[in-house]
Parts: sequence; C-alpha cells; structure tokens
Amino acid sequence: MAEEGGMFHVHQTIGTVLCCKCGITMKPNAANMCVKCLRSEVDITEGLLKNVTIIYCQECGTYLQPPKTRVKAELESNRLLKFCLKRLNLEKAKVTLVNAGFKWTEPNCKRIKIDLTIRKELDLYGVVLEQAYMVEYIVHHQMCESCSKVQSNPDQWVASVQLRQHVSHKRTFCFLEQLIKKHNAAGQAIRIKQMNHGIDFFFSNRSHGTKFVEFVGKFAPIRIRNDKELVSHDPKSNIYNYKHTFSVDISPICREDLVCLPPKVARSLGNIGPLVLCTKVNSSITLMDPKTLRHCYLDGDQYWRSPFNCLLSSRQLVDYIVLDIDDVSDVVNVAGSRYALADAQVARVSDFGKNDTIFYIRTHLGHLLSPGDYALGYDLYGANTNDSELEKYKNLVLPEVILIKKSYEEKRQRKGSRKPHSWKLKKLNMEVDESSNKGRVDQDKVENENEEFLREIEVNTELMSNMILHQNEEYQASESASSTDDCDKVSSVAMDELVADVDCSEDEDEDED
Repeated sequence: MAEEGGMFHVHQTIGTVLCCKCGITMKPNAANMCVKCLRSEVDITEGLLKNVTIIYCQECGTYLQPPKTRVKAELESNRLLKFCLKRLNLEKAKVTLVNAGFKWTEPNCKRIKIDLTIRKELDLYGVVLEQAYMVEYIVHHQMCESCSKVQSNPDQWVASVQLRQHVSHKRTFCFLEQLIKKHNAAGQAIRIKQMNHGIDFFFSNRSHGTKFVEFVGKFAPIRIRNDKELVSHDPKSNIYNYKHTFSVDISPICREDLVCLPPKVARSLGNIGPLVLCTKVNSSITLMDPKTLRHCYLDGDQYWRSPFNCLLSSRQLVDYIVLDIDDVSDVVNVAGSRYALADAQVARVSDFGKNDTIFYIRTHLGHLLSPGDYALGYDLYGANTNDSELEKYKNLVLPEVILIKKSYEEKRQRKGSRKPHSWKLKKLNMEVDESSNKGRVDQDKVENENEEFLREIEVNTELMSNMILHQNEEYQASESASSTDDCDKVSSVAMDELVADVDCSEDEDEDED
C-alpha cells in the first residue's frame, strides 16, 4: 500500500490462467486458449476463395470484370492487384485486408498468385486473429467481343477518322504521332493506316472517333466534315447501322513558315505584317512580324473563314553565316518565347568563294546570334515567289533575307558522322497504303524526315517536353563526353529522365485504359 494525499491505493494485479491446450501462462479469454492454439483450431480463411478463374483477351490486353466491364492491366501492376482483390469479395466475408502482394510465377504459365494477410475478429472468443494465405488465379484466354469482330472481319469498323494535311513534309504528323502515343489517344483504334497525305484511324464505336477528333483539335487548327453511310436496316425493330466518316483537314500553316497575309485578314488583325512568321501552332496559329515583334493569334474558325497558304516553308530554308550584329532592343517575351531585335550582316554559305554578296537585314534573333554563327533563313532576294496575296500589295518592299533560327549543323559536321541519340521515339503501328504508286512510301525520304524531326526537337525543349523519350540501346555513354561543346546549346536529356524500353508485342497496348 502507498499513501498519497491521505488516500490509500491498492495495486491491481491481472490474473493469469493456463492454456487448456499447451499449458502456457496466458491472460484469460472466453476460449481459455492461447493465440497459437486458437489459430490452429479456428481457420478464418474458411469460405474464402482460394482458386479463381479470370478471363483475359490477348489481342487488347484486357481482363473481364463481370458482367461486361473490361479492365486494362499489366502483369504485377497495381491495377491488376486491385482487379484480383475485387474478385474475392472480402467485404462480404467480414474480414479486413492487411497486406497483399504478387508472388512470382512464370510469365507464360497462365497463373497469377497473390499472398494475402487478413484480419478477423472472433466475437465468440473475443479475440482478433491474423492469418496469411495464398490465392491462385487461373488465366483463361478468350477474345473480347470487339476483338472477335475485328478478327472475323478487319473492315468491320463503325467510325473512320481521316487526317489530312496538304504540305510537302511530314513534320506535323510526326509531332501528332508522339502526342497520340503520349496521351494514348488512339488506344481504341482497331486499325491505323498511313496514307499519301495523312493517316486513317478506324474505330469500332462512333464515340471513340468523336473523342479522337476532339483530341486532334486541341493541338492543330482543323476543319471537320461528317459523313455517314447506311450499312443495314432492320424495319421490324427500326434499327439503322451506319458507317461514320470524319474528314479532318489540318491547316497547312506550320511552325517556321513565312506567310503573306491577305489584306482582309491583315486588317482584321490590326494591320500586322503583311509578311509574318508562324512561331507556334496549337488550336490557334501564332503569327509574329519579325521586324517589329508584333504578334497575334489566329484561331481555327478565323483561319478557315479566310484560308491562305504559306509563302515559303521550312523545306526552302537557306544556310547563312552571321558576319556582324548590332543589338537594337532588349530581350522581350513574345507569346511565351524570347526575342530581341538586331541589325545583322549575313552572307549565304553557298556564296563563299563565288561572290562577295552581303545582306544588311533586321532580325528577331539578336539574343541568340553572334558573329561567326550559322543561321537558317528564307532567301527572298533569289526566291521566285508566285503568290496571289503578295501581288495585292503593290508598294510592298520585300526584305532580302528573313532569318528563322540558329543552325547547329556546321558544328555537327565538324564533329564527324551522325551519332545516335541517348533517347529515341516510338512510332504507331501503322499499315502502309500500297494500293497506288502515290501511296508507296520512299524509305530514304521517310528516314531523312525522321532524322530532321529528331534534330528539330533536340534543340527545342518545348517540343521535347510533350513527348515520351525512351532509352536508346545503341547509345554509348562515352560518346556524350566527346560530343559535348560549351558553345553548342543543344538540349541534353538526363538518363534518369528516359523511359526504359520494354519489349512488348503491341506498343500501343502498354498504356491503354
């Protein structure tokens, strides 16, 4: 006993009993058995499923969630674990899930094993038990309804989206292809076909085609035309089956194009230009006057009301060397990009050793160029321009040269042959239309366009941020040290930012819903 403040307190003691099975000392409970003996007598996993059959479609990589829901999941992924646990109905068994994890199995054994730890309160004995056990899932391969229709008849599509852009290059489609891969916009497409001036996407549902068209409209000014064709009609149930076709025209104005605005459009945009550069293209077109740095935005509806073509495209860029440059203004931010006006003296690289022609121009690249640098620009002095909009400006004096961007090609040539990048881009699995001679693709032309696209995004961090870069196995780390140059401001990508290249049978299926 102890006396505190005039009160006596008696220390309470907890009684112990012997387990009726093993005889060890334990706290008393309703069963008079210790936890080990109680666990051997009571199985809390009784009545729970330990063998489950799941249906998997190899074509689209989806599992069937009864009755009709399809779930896309990779092996040993969190989504697959969640799908498997739902099949057990643990909540109805009044047990609590403590832990769950995959147990390794052979990839081709058609078995998925999960180790579970569950907890259950035994009201009869007044104790809580935990127990671990394993559930085995038997994977049964069976094609889903949509895939079976495609296999029986590949042309059994419901909606077709025909993307077209009538230009001489594939830059826009190369960029759109990477955006589609990143956002998995064509995950519901049953077939993709490369055509002469674009790409055709085929879907088994009209809503999938509509959703894809809306996705393309977020990244390019488009014009849409809808058509439908009656396939069959059931007069008794009044059911009509149609094939829907979405014809999508993408604006021919691309980034770095030189444009001569029609007088009506120039007046509606505040008398800008009329010679302007296209600096950015998404749902709207960003145009900038290289002499004054004035800029404006032209959305898709405005463009298609008064469409126009470019005066010169990126295929007509000429190499120049900067002889001298004088800054005219400070660096300013125009539509999210930095520019600075400067007076420059430039000469064509092709004129070296032939003549002494020097051009005195004003450029918007004063913050990037220095004497001795190389640049790409449009040669209006020697170009044969035949544009109906340009003829409407009678007193317009054309500049001799308009520089577009800094060039790093000369530095690459000094370093030697082309070396592989530390990253690479994956492409969509497309069929090539060979029904006509125009549809046959020149492999050399495609490779050159792909290489030009890789070089373009290499120096443009904004474009690179919109793509998923994969590790290139052909890249050697030692090459990076020899190719590094302080004056070469080409964008570099850290190896830890690259996505590991996983060898899958279908590249498009790796991130579908």
